[in-house]
Amino acid sequence: MNKEQLIQALQAIVSGLSNQAEMHMFQGKIFEDQEFTKLAEKYTDHAAEEREFQRRFIQRIFDLGGEVSLEAREPISLYKDPIDFIKADYEISKEGLTGIKDLTSSAISDHTTYDLLKEYYADEEDDMLWSESQLELAEKIGKENWLYAQL
Repeated sequence: MNKEQLIQALQAIVSGLSNQAEMHMFQGKIFEDQEFTKLAEKYTDHAAEEREFQRRFIQRIFDLGGEVSLEAREPISLYKDPIDFIKADYEISKEGLTGIKDLTSSAISDHTTYDLLKEYYADEEDDMLWSESQLELAEKIGKENWLYAQL
């Protein structure tokens, strides 16, 4: 992968992180309003993590001599039902991890970008596994019991 292709791929990550951070921030506020304080905190913190990764990817683009653009946002789906949101977020994570994994393999000769992508992949994988475990737990103990635990 040449430098221009890498910069374009990193720009795509920056744009995706922008959407994801906004979605998680809004969902955190929705859950806060519903008094699901654990979920509100989880997704508010997650939005902050995504903003930090976004900042780091922007800096990497600059370090590579590229320019960053503010691209149009994709429409963001918001959910009142926490389980529906976690299912949707889980699917987004699964799809995103495939792209990050492919990009990480392509960036192996750029050690700084490679290390950043590996770190981001690990963070996203942890988030996906958390979602998966919460969905399994809700199924085992029942949705109402799971929701009660999120207060």
